[in-house]
Formats: sequence, C-alpha cells, structure tokens
Amino acid sequence: MRQDWNEAWFFSEVFTESLLSSGDASVGMTPVRLPHSVVETPFNYFSELSYQKVAGYKKVFYAPTEWREKSLRLTFEGVAHKATVYLNGKSIQTHVGGYTAFTVVLDDYLVYGAQNALVVKVDSRETLNCPPFGYVVDYMTYGGIYREVYLDVLEKAHIQDVFFYSKSILTGQRTLVVQTTLSTEAMANLDAYTLHYALLDKDNNEVLQTVCGCDLLKSVAQIKGEEGLLYEMSLPEVRLWDVSDPYLYQLKVSLVKVTISGTLESVSDEKQVTCGFRETYFDARGFWLNGNLLKLRGLNRHQSYPYVGYAMPKRPQVVDAQIMKNELGLNAVRTAHYPQSKHFIEVCDALGLLVFTEMPGWQHIGDEAWKEEALVQVEEMVRQYRNHPSIFIWGVRINESADDHEFYKRTNALAKRLDPSRQTGGVRCIKYSELLEDVYTYNDFSHNGTTKGIASKNSVTKEANKAYLVTEYNGHMFPTKSFDDEAHRTEHARRHAVVLEGIAADEQVAGGFGWCLFDYNTHQDFGSGDRICHHGVLDMFRNHKLAAAVYSSQGESVPVLSLSSDMAIGDFPEGGIGKVYAFSNADFIDLYKNEAFVKRFEPDRKTFGHLPHPPFVIDDVIGELMEKQEGFSFRKSEAIKAVLMAVSMYGTSRLPLKFKLKALGLILFRGMTFSKAQQLYYDYVGNWGAKATTYRFDAIKDSKVVKSVHKGPMQDLGLSVSVDTTHLVEESTYDVASVRVMATNEHGQVLAYCLEPLELRVEGMIELIGPSVVPMRGGMCGTYVKSVGESGKGILYMTCRGVQKTIEFTVDVNNRGIL
Repeated sequence: MRQDWNEAWFFSEVFTESLLSSGDASVGMTPVRLPHSVVETPFNYFSELSYQKVAGYKKVFYAPTEWREKSLRLTFEGVAHKATVYLNGKSIQTHVGGYTAFTVVLDDYLVYGAQNALVVKVDSRETLNCPPFGYVVDYMTYGGIYREVYLDVLEKAHIQDVFFYSKSILTGQRTLVVQTTLSTEAMANLDAYTLHYALLDKDNNEVLQTVCGCDLLKSVAQIKGEEGLLYEMSLPEVRLWDVSDPYLYQLKVSLVKVTISGTLESVSDEKQVTCGFRETYFDARGFWLNGNLLKLRGLNRHQSYPYVGYAMPKRPQVVDAQIMKNELGLNAVRTAHYPQSKHFIEVCDALGLLVFTEMPGWQHIGDEAWKEEALVQVEEMVRQYRNHPSIFIWGVRINESADDHEFYKRTNALAKRLDPSRQTGGVRCIKYSELLEDVYTYNDFSHNGTTKGIASKNSVTKEANKAYLVTEYNGHMFPTKSFDDEAHRTEHARRHAVVLEGIAADEQVAGGFGWCLFDYNTHQDFGSGDRICHHGVLDMFRNHKLAAAVYSSQGESVPVLSLSSDMAIGDFPEGGIGKVYAFSNADFIDLYKNEAFVKRFEPDRKTFGHLPHPPFVIDDVIGELMEKQEGFSFRKSEAIKAVLMAVSMYGTSRLPLKFKLKALGLILFRGMTFSKAQQLYYDYVGNWGAKATTYRFDAIKDSKVVKSVHKGPMQDLGLSVSVDTTHLVEESTYDVASVRVMATNEHGQVLAYCLEPLELRVEGMIELIGPSVVPMRGGMCGTYVKSVGESGKGILYMTCRGVQKTIEFTVDVNNRGIL
C-alpha cells in the first residue's frame, strides 16, 4: 500500500535542534504542502543567497500497531541539496544530492501505536561538496523538499526494484530481460517464493505470462554475474514504441509465497512498471530508432519556474512536455543539467518525446570526495530512470567539464553495468576531447550570425567512426528578451533556423538540442544583470518568442504561420522594414496589402533546403501593385521596385552602388523624377503620411487557406488568455494550472511593447502563486493558480488597462491515502 505524504508538513526557515522534540509541530512553524520551496522569490533581480539556508521540515504522524509486521519505506523524490532525516529525535539517514530520489526505511525507529515526529534538515547552501557545486553555476539551484514524498507499507518480504529491457526486438528472437531485486527477508527464504510475470497491453489484455522459482533465478543471476533475480523470456510480437506512436505496455511482477506442498498461498508484493519496446542506437551515420534513421530535433530544459524555483507538482511538468511535443513539434529533449521530475519523464514516455538525461553538474570537477558523491548520483540516476522508454542515452560527464580519464572511465562503466541496454554520452565544449562514451556529444556555439550553422564533425573530433551529436547551440551567443526590438527578435529566430539547417544538412550529425526551451533564473555571474538568462525560445511563463515558430513550423499537426515583423515603419531606421521572415509549414504564402493582392511567396529552399519547412522571405511588399495602380509596364515596375525595396532594406545612406546605378538609369531613361520616386516609396513601401496600411498573410496548404495573419495598427487592447486546465484535481498533492496571457490588438497581434500591469485576483478554492500584479514583458506575462485542499469552485479575475478576463475553475479533491 502506498500513501502520499505531502500534507500536514510544517516548515521553519532556520533549522534548530528544538525541532527534534516530539512536541506540537505547529508551534513556531509554518504549515506547508509539498512540493515546497524554502523561499518564494521575485521574478527577477534577487540574490541566489536568498534560498541558501539550512531549513527544517516536520511532520507528526501516527504509526498503527499493525505496521509492526510491515516494512515502512519512505521515499523523497527530490530534496535540494542535502537532507538529514530524523525520526523521534534520532538521525536515521543523510542523503546528498538534490536531483535524485532516496528512500528511508523507518522500521527500527518507529513507536507503534503512538505519534511519531519526522524531521528533515534541508541544507541548500552552495558550499556543499557535491555536484553541481564547487564553482560558478549557470542556473539557480533553489532549496526545499521540492518534489513529492510517499510511504510504502509493505510485507517484510517484498520487491524493491524491477528493471527490464528487451533484446533483438526487431527480429524473431525477441527477448524480455527482467531483473528483480527483493528485500533481505525474501532473499533469505527464496525457495518459499515464486515470481509471476505478466505483460499487459493498453486494454489490459495479457500478452505474456510466466512463472519461475526465485531460487532458480538467483542461480542464473549468479552465473551471469548480475545482481538481483534475472529472468530472460521469449517475447511475442509487440507494438513498438516510437516518437509517432508511443505505445506503452504494463509489466506486472508479483512475488508469490508458496506452501510446502507447492500450492500458491498469497501475493506478498506486486510491482507494475510502464514499458515500451524499441531499439535505439547511435553510429557514425546518426541515430536509429526501430531500424529507421531519425534526425533528433530538440531543446534543453531546466526544471525551474517563476517564484517557486523547482517546486511544482505534476501538471506543470506535464505541460512543459506537451509544449515541446505539441506546440514546438520536437522529438527530443535534454534534461540539462540533471535528472528531472518523474512526472516530466513519464509524460515524455506517453507523448513519444525522446530524453537525453545526465548526471548533475556544470563545468566543475571537485576533489575525490566530490567525485564519490557524483558516482552515487550517477548510480541513483540510472537505477531510478532506466525503465523509461523515452530515455535513449545517459550523460555520464559533468556538463562542459575538462577531460578526467579515471573519473569518466568510472562513470561510464557504472552506467553500462547498471544498464546494458543504453549508450552513453558526455556533454563537452572542448574539441578533440577524449571519448570514453559511445557518442561524442558537443556544445557547438560556433555560429555567430555570419558563420555557417555548425562546425564540421572532423573539426571537433578525430573519432570519425563514432556517433556525433550537438547538445547545445545559440543560447548565450545571442540572448533575446521578449521585449527586445523587432530586429533583435528576428535575428534570434533566424539564427535558430540557420543552425537547424546546418544540422539537417550534415549527415554526420545525429541531431541537435538548442539552448534552450525557456528563460531561467541564474546566478550573478551570468544573465543580463537581472538574474535571468534570456536564452529561451519561450519566456519564463512559457509564452512563445518569435524563435519558437522556427521549431513549431517544422511540424505537421497544426497550421503554423508567424511573421517576424508587425510591419510598423517606426521600428526601423529611416522607416525601412526591409526583409521579413515568415515561419510556416504551408506550401505558399499570399500577401495582401489593404486587401489588394501583392504576391505569392514560396519557402526559401535555397538557404534552408534541408529543413522540412524552410522559412519564407517576404522581400517584396509591392508585387504587381504598381502595374495595376500606376499603369507601369512589367519591366519598369520591376526596375522601380528593386530600387525601392533596396532603399527599404539598406536606407538611402547605405544603398549599394548597383541600386544607385539602377536609380540613375530610371531618371535618365525612364523619365523618373526624384519627387515621383519619393512619392512611390511613400505609397508602396514606407507608407509615410498615408492612411494606415494593413497587411494580410494567407498560408496556403494543399490549395487551401489554412491560416491567416493580419498586421496593422491597433485600435483596441485586448487580452488573449490560455490555460492548460480549468479542472484542478488533487490526487497526491495540490494541483496547479498554468495561465499564459498576451496583450493583443483586434487582429490577434501581440503588442510587443506593451508594458502595462496585469492585476490578478482570485476567490473560492484557489490561490495565486506569485504576486497579484504582474507586468507585461514583451506584451506577455502569466501566472499560476493552485488548489488549496478543498473541493469547490474558484475564479481568477484579470484586469489590464480596463480590459477584464475571467476564468472559472472547478476543484476536486480525491484523497487517496494522503497524509
């Protein structure tokens, strides 16, 4: 039986020995629910010292007498970054490392039939001698019991772990390998138990069932030098897990006690593991999934959120994966730079999003004691995440660290021993680094806006016969705020497109992970002085920046059309808008100016020909208009248009010589005057002094208009609000809805320079996470709404400059053994 232990905790910002007393936990402490952060931070401009403290958590609970014959295993999914657990005043376990789970066995320390006091001392100081600490770190590390906690009440003889993998899944010799670890009590009496294995499909149909005696399984494991109880069985033909069809099965392993006569007596324990069957591997040709070459297209993700750092429950974790898969069209994610929430990985399993996960760290390698802690964290990472079909590679180097032969020989060997089914990589930023892993994984920041998208493989490594994967690009090379000017945001998007093209074009590159998914809080040594790295294609609330459209336009599931410009002349020197990019998965884009057809545009396959959907370059806002409206011949119209568009692109002071000569030819041979040319520029390009111009861009797919975007001056400010759910459901703990808000005009166009405050107010069974007034940044902002432990209704009221929006929520509390 599992009980969720996320309620009735009490918190003190300062740990003192007095917390260890068995007295009332509510005295002098604050009631909290888990997940919890030791401090709620501002959005920006705050010190990383604010969360570095030694804090205390306390929970008083009753241990019934019937627990005396059970085994009590209390699991903490994540505590940042050193946890010392006390029960009834006695220290019973210490765990170092904030990114992996740990389990505390309570059996010998409980007082049965009485109240017990559980205290956790949480040290979140960055002076700890463990990864990722020791030098500067380019992300905040926060503190607290920031993931969920649960208690397993088990028989003394129980299953501690089940690890499975398949072999030869694409052939007729399909094999399922299951490694089961039992408790000491079960291992001491193996001949009294059998293990029952059942594989269930999505409809709960049994597709495989077998039984084997535990004593026999131990003998097999000993012969093969494996830990636990090892069983290999033939696997029937199964539906494969794939990025486009992530089919999942359930593997149920039961520990069954048998009588002396050999008849079954009772099920002592049962574990059910979600599993997907697939074959993944890298070689020099790239990455292979189920026998098919797949170019990896992904982004790096941190696990942080505004205000609460790491402390978010299931739903926001799920939303991030849904954004990556469904909104951005990605097929992979790297969990930089540490293992992340099981909720996030589980939804990656379900969505078909491949995961590169890695050991915690950032550049620094510490002393021998530090390295031993790092090895423990590698072991915990592999053991805790190795059943997830989405995970296809282990990162066994500290991100961007120097070579360390002996250390990385050990991390690589450890991962291989614990999981023979996956390859290893190790993220580096140095060329010609020693390769002990299977894949040369490299952070390629070579593109600076003028160079080609990525460095060639042979300029980075001499390992020509090994796989090569780009693990970071862009990021700090061109930080971009959502409120930067249009030219800056356009260049940010263009750089992502250039690197994606470079990766797609190079057959020696297995794929790449851009830096990064969203903006994140960072230390004083990095970022823009505001404690934020503005490196994301999304902002911190997960609103899309322009660069996000580069990724979403590569997908097929929904029509995408996003323009790099609002077509406002005042945002550019000399009023020249110049080249405009459109990111779309359409076949063509038709441009209309004041409802008059201008021109049809095709994707720029010359520059971006290896992408599924190259960007469009909108470099002609005149089209055939002068022929129709001025009566010019085609040749004269084209000549005038070339000069006018060049003036828009370069300005008069920087006009290239060839266009100056064209202009001279128009004056000498075609009767053009300066005043007439100036008027044509104002009428057809600059729109200066004329009635406000509107543009319509129609995305054409299969001869149909699938999406339209209008650009024009705003008359009315509106609010566009999206929320991932209006039905909050408490199961293991509180639930959180993510709310994204944009200031828009009547055309649905984001008002990128809107800085107005958004006022927030709630009533009913919900509360806000963060402040009640949030400024627009780049015309966008957001908030989070959480349940408060009671079923009922809740309302979120939003007001911006007199415009109001209301969201109504329903809250259901399902108590499933919550303590």
